[in-house]
Amino acid sequence: MHDLTPITALGGTAAQVDKVADVTCTEVPEVALTSVAARLGKEAAAAKAIKKLLGAAAPDVGKFADATLNAFWMAPSQWMVEAPFDTHEDLADQAKAAVDSSASVVEQTDAWTRFDLSGGQVLAVMELLCNTDSRRMEVGAAVRTSIHHLGCFVLRRGDQDFSIYAPRASAGSVHHAIVTGMRSAL
Repeated sequence: MHDLTPITALGGTAAQVDKVADVTCTEVPEVALTSVAARLGKEAAAAKAIKKLLGAAAPDVGKFADATLNAFWMAPSQWMVEAPFDTHEDLADQAKAAVDSSASVVEQTDAWTRFDLSGGQVLAVMELLCNTDSRRMEVGAAVRTSIHHLGCFVLRRGDQDFSIYAPRASAGSVHHAIVTGMRSAL
């Protein structure tokens, strides 16, 4: 029998935390993810099913819903659903049961990695990382942008709190860009 040890996207056995001045970057490996895309002609039914799954309305363009299960808007009638991995390891199955035939569901947990950035000078770091106007983003906003030439999602969770979802295969590159941005800005 194999004796496997789980590792984070950055290759550690525990989440990596980097701090420069008052800004902290935290790798967040304990997240379950699944994408939900409404099927043609079933957009309203899919949105209704997402509302039932989340306990909140399906997020509108450029927004995320912050409920027991979170979701953020990816494209027209497409959402990424996130939840704590410990309690929702079967998130894709839950989403599939909720949407039935109104949407297509794809497990995304190991396809993306999340980095949380927080601190008083986080906006200066975000300005170096991507072309998103982070200062104008409202809490609850979600945008797709490019960081280090990679398609990423940025969520504004609080006044001084952002989450970045990046492709897991490029976690090291995005982490390097974040830490370099922190050192440059601060």
